[in-house]
Amino acid sequence: MIVDPDVVGLSRLQFALTALYHFLFVPLTLGLAFMLAIMESVYVMTRREVWKRMTQFWGVLFGINFAMGVATGVTMEFQFGTNWAYYSHYVGDIFGAPLAIEGMMAFFLEATLVGVFFFGWERVSPLKHMIATWFLALATSLSALWILIANAWMQNPVGAAFNPQTMRMEVTSFSDVIFNPVAQSKFVHTVSAGYTMGAMFVLSISAWYLLRGRNVDFAKRSMTVAASFGLAASLSVVVLGDESGYTVSENQKMKMAAIEAMWDTEPAPASFTLFGLPDVASHSTRAAVRIPWVMGLMGTRSIDEPILGIADLVDQAKVRIGDGIKAYDAMLVLRENHDDAQAKAILAMHDKDMGYALLLKRFIDDPRKATADDIQKAANSTIPNVPVLFWSFRLMVACGLWFIALFAYAFWRASKRRLDGRRFLTVALWSLPLPWVAAELGWIVAEYGRQPWAIEGVLPTALGASSLTASQVGLSLGGFVLFYTALAVVDGYLMVKFARKGPDGLGMWPQRPDAIPATAQTA
Repeated sequence: MIVDPDVVGLSRLQFALTALYHFLFVPLTLGLAFMLAIMESVYVMTRREVWKRMTQFWGVLFGINFAMGVATGVTMEFQFGTNWAYYSHYVGDIFGAPLAIEGMMAFFLEATLVGVFFFGWERVSPLKHMIATWFLALATSLSALWILIANAWMQNPVGAAFNPQTMRMEVTSFSDVIFNPVAQSKFVHTVSAGYTMGAMFVLSISAWYLLRGRNVDFAKRSMTVAASFGLAASLSVVVLGDESGYTVSENQKMKMAAIEAMWDTEPAPASFTLFGLPDVASHSTRAAVRIPWVMGLMGTRSIDEPILGIADLVDQAKVRIGDGIKAYDAMLVLRENHDDAQAKAILAMHDKDMGYALLLKRFIDDPRKATADDIQKAANSTIPNVPVLFWSFRLMVACGLWFIALFAYAFWRASKRRLDGRRFLTVALWSLPLPWVAAELGWIVAEYGRQPWAIEGVLPTALGASSLTASQVGLSLGGFVLFYTALAVVDGYLMVKFARKGPDGLGMWPQRPDAIPATAQTA
C-alpha cells in the first residue's frame, strides 16, 4: 500500500523537533566537561583555591545542562519503536547495538562519574577527583561516539547486507560499522563543535561578569582558559569539517550537489559558490558569486575529478531504480521459493539498488508496475531541499569563521592581560547564541540533506514509519512539543538564575567590590 504522507511528515517533524531540542544540551555537555577537567588540572598542579572554585561553579551549570540532556535523549530514542516501527524492524540488528552501548555509557559510566564529580570533593583526594573529572570528559565524548556511529551508518550503510530469508538488513561486519569513515569524520567534527560551544559559554558568561565588575579575577581566569581552548576547538571544527565534507562527496553525492546548488556537472575542478540564490523552478542559481577550484579541491582532493551535478545524479538514480526493480522482483520470488537459483543470482547482482525501487512506493503500490513517469518522479524525489541546504551550510561556515576570529582575538588579549575592553566584552557576550545556531544548522545539513532516505540508498524515509493515523502522531507531537518546551524553559531559567548568582552569590568566591579598570571604558 502507498504510505500516508501525513503520517510520515508528522513523524519526521516530531523526531526533528525532539532531536533539535536534545541537541541544545549535548554539545554544551561535551564542551563544559573538558573545560572542567582543564580547570581542575590547574587546581591540582597549583593548589590555588580560585581554580577549585572555578571548577565547582562551572560544574553547577554543567550539571543542570547534563540533566536536561539525559531527560530529552531518553524520550527521543523511544520514538524508534513508536513512530518508526518498520525502520526498527528492518535495520534494528545494526542500528540497535550502538544505541544500546551508548545507553550503558550514558546511564552507567557517565552517571557514576557525575556523582563522583559533585559529591567526591571531600571524599577523595584532589588527584583522584581530577582523574574522575577527566574520565567524565572522556565518557561524554565516548557516549557521543556511539550515537554518531549509529547515525553514520544511516548516512553510509557499511558492514551490512539484506537477507531475503528474514527480509531484514543484518550485520556482516561489526568492525566495518564501528570504523565507518563517515562515523570517524562526524565524531571529531561534532565533538569539536561541542568544545567550541563550551568555550563560548564560559567566555560569554565571564564577559558578563567583567562588564558588571563582578568576580573579576575569577572571570579573567575563566576567559583565559576559554580563549585558548576555544581557539583550538574552533580551528579543529573547520579543519575536521572539511574532512566531513569530503566523506559526503564520496558517499552522498546528491547531498553535496544540493549544498552547492550545483544543478549541472562542472568541469573539474569545480568552483565554490560563495553567494547565490538557488532557483528550484529553473534549476539555476541566480546572482552567483563563485570562487574557482575551491569546491573541487575540497570535495575531491584533486584537480581532475568532477563533482556531479543534480541533473546527472537524477539520471543515475533512474538507472538504479530500474535495476532495483529487478532486485525487488527477485526478492518477491525468493519469498515464495527460497531455492530459486535464478532469483538469487539476480538479487545478488542488484541488491544494492533495491532501496531505489522502494522509492516508488510513494507513488505506486507495486514497483514492478512502474511507468517511465513513475520512475522519473521517484528519481526527482532524491533531490533534497536545495535552498535550505545551500543557506544552512553557508551560515554554519560563517559562524565557524567568526568563532576563529573571536577566540583568536580573545587569546591575544589574554596573552597581553587586557581582558577588560568593553567593546570586546560586549561582542563576546552577544556571541553566546551563535554556537547553538551553528550546531542546529549543522544538524539540518546532515539530516535534512539525507532525505528522502532514512538509510542512504537502502530504506526511504516514507517506508520507515509506523502504522499510525495522522491524528495519533499529531497528538504525540503536541505532547512532545509541550514537554520539551517546558524542559527548555526550566533549563533556561536555571542556567540564567545560577549564572546571575555567580560564584559570589553561591558562596564560592569572596564578595568584594571588584571593579573594571577605567581603561575598560575606552578600550
